[in-house]
Amino acid sequence: MASLQRDYPWTKSPLIACGPMRVIALAKLAVAVSQAGGLGFIGVGNDASTMDAELSKAQQHFAAHPTTPNDQDNNGVLPVGVGFLLWAGDKLLEDALPLLAKYTPAAIWLFAPSSPAQLTQWTESTRRVTNNKTKIWIQISTVADALQTTLTCHPEVLVVQGSDAGGHGLQKCAGLVPLLPEIDDALTALCAQYPHLRKPHLVATGGIMEGRGVAAALALGAAGVTMGTRYLAAPEANLAPGYQAAVLRASDGGVTTERGKLYDSLRGTTDWPARYGGRGVLNASWWDAGRGMGFEENKRLYETSLAEGGDEGWGEAGRLTTYAGAGVGLVREVKGAGAITEEVREDARRILRRAAARH
Repeated sequence: MASLQRDYPWTKSPLIACGPMRVIALAKLAVAVSQAGGLGFIGVGNDASTMDAELSKAQQHFAAHPTTPNDQDNNGVLPVGVGFLLWAGDKLLEDALPLLAKYTPAAIWLFAPSSPAQLTQWTESTRRVTNNKTKIWIQISTVADALQTTLTCHPEVLVVQGSDAGGHGLQKCAGLVPLLPEIDDALTALCAQYPHLRKPHLVATGGIMEGRGVAAALALGAAGVTMGTRYLAAPEANLAPGYQAAVLRASDGGVTTERGKLYDSLRGTTDWPARYGGRGVLNASWWDAGRGMGFEENKRLYETSLAEGGDEGWGEAGRLTTYAGAGVGLVREVKGAGAITEEVREDARRILRRAAARH
């Protein structure tokens, strides 16, 4: 865990990161999390057209509000990360590389490649243009992917996403409780077999909303955690008020959210590889599809709701996509991203101290 603080010297332990939610996690959210001792990621996603502007905003913020008294203490990197959806193809890499060289973010988060070769290409190219300063985070959800990625890419961090995660993830994978320890054990065995390998840090994500989830992840072997859904209730998140209100109203996420491909199809984001689906709050679009409504009619109603605007488009009675994780019922109030980061970190520390005192 101490090594994570060496790589990201402005952060506090345990590391709390904000996931690179496409469109939602922009510079405003990322810098608030990093300023509070976490690591915020900007969600570039599949389109780098706004990457320069968002990284420039982050750079300007930290020039005025340094995270440490001496900028060199940040190892010469911009104290935010950037997340990419690799299925977007070669143009995304071509557009991103000059900007990675220009700004040198602390980390890049690579997710959802069309082929494993893309991970190797992105890893090697990023290390080259940033002189190894930008650390590599790769998101996986299976033991096999963890082993292959470690062998081929040598990432500094593997983001282990369990099935409870909101937004996009594998259609089929285990929850964090069995998944993270199995990956941890498998990587330990792999590194014993190949002594030249350095075991990557494991950062847990999927259903973690507060300090108890962080403490549990650390006990399972994680060096830190990432949250997405919890930060949807931050004013710095770039999302419609109706979306945020739907997150706050939702509860019992094990039965009120589900993973699938319907919402991607309705939104027209159909380039995701077949093994991925999105978890969101179930609403009229989902229920109507289940009752036999044809896709074209469902899409027409979806687009009509989108065109009408207004907050009523989200929530159980609405039709618009509300991506959120199974832990959504633990998100109960709007709070600043910095305050969320500090609260969750301190709660986790207190829970771990209390647990240690019992023995």
